[in-house]
Formats: sequence, structure tokens, C-alpha cells
Amino acid sequence: MGKLIRTVLGILIIMAISYNSFGQQRTLVPVQRYNSVQRPVIRSAKPKGIRKMQAVKEGFISQQLSLTQQETKAFWPLYRKYNEELTAVRILKRINNSSATADGTKQVDLDLKYESQIVDIKKHYRDEFYKILPPEKVSILYKSEREFNDEVLKQLTERSVRAGD
Repeated sequence: MGKLIRTVLGILIIMAISYNSFGQQRTLVPVQRYNSVQRPVIRSAKPKGIRKMQAVKEGFISQQLSLTQQETKAFWPLYRKYNEELTAVRILKRINNSSATADGTKQVDLDLKYESQIVDIKKHYRDEFYKILPPEKVSILYKSEREFNDEVLKQLTERSVRAGD
């Protein structure tokens, strides 16, 4: 229980510190590299909770990477673009998987197409990250993303259990 309190307190501190730093509104714009059959409808402004979560995630990653000022200037715009591209494809994948289409083959093919697009985006940005950061920091970046996502999922699961769901 003490570890959970420390983690939650740490996240709240990171949120408080990064609130001013990352308080800018960003819009999610699909990238034209991938000509998909269908594009997700993306709102111009993200909900407040999503912006806070992104700020906390960026604070966590910043802490893990210990970026220099030069690396910071080059890394964050690229990282945000990377996340926007991944999010756009993941939205399309969710839309595809949520619709109950009669043609199951088409749905499976689209799902595989979106998965390959995600892999292509990750490969492309891995190479771009290598231009800015040493390979060790790129490895830490991916590990930090996984750690953050795992911790968020763990906390959501614990909240769900406490709420009786």
C-alpha cells in the first residue's frame, strides 16, 4: 500500500510540475504518409483528462531519459508527432474492430494492415530517434513507455476492483 501511495504521490507531483511546462493545447492531425481507406474523426482539442495524462507521461519519460537541453528541443516535437501517428492508426484499428461488418475477411485484412502500419511507424521513428538520442536512451524510452502504460493499467484495475466492478 505504501508503494501505491508513493507512486500516486509521484504522479501528482509530476503533474503539478509539468502542468505549466506542457499546458499547451495540441491537435491530433493524421499524417498523409499512410493513405488509409478511412480516416478517424479527430477533435481539435483533446479532453482535459487526456492532456493531463500526456503531461504526466511526458514528465515520467523526461525523468527517465535525463535529456540534455539540445536533446529536449529536438526530441519532444518528434515524440509528439510519433504519438499522433500511432494514435491515428490505433483509432482506425479500434473503429475497424468495433464495427460488426458482414465481411469478416475484410475486417481481418484491415486489422493486419493497421498492425503493419503501426510497425512501420515505430521503425521509422526509431531511426529518427537514433538521430537525436544515443541507442541506450532510445531503449530507455521504449521501456519507460511500457512501464508507464503498465502502471496506468495497474492503477485502473485497482480502482475498478475497489469500486466493485
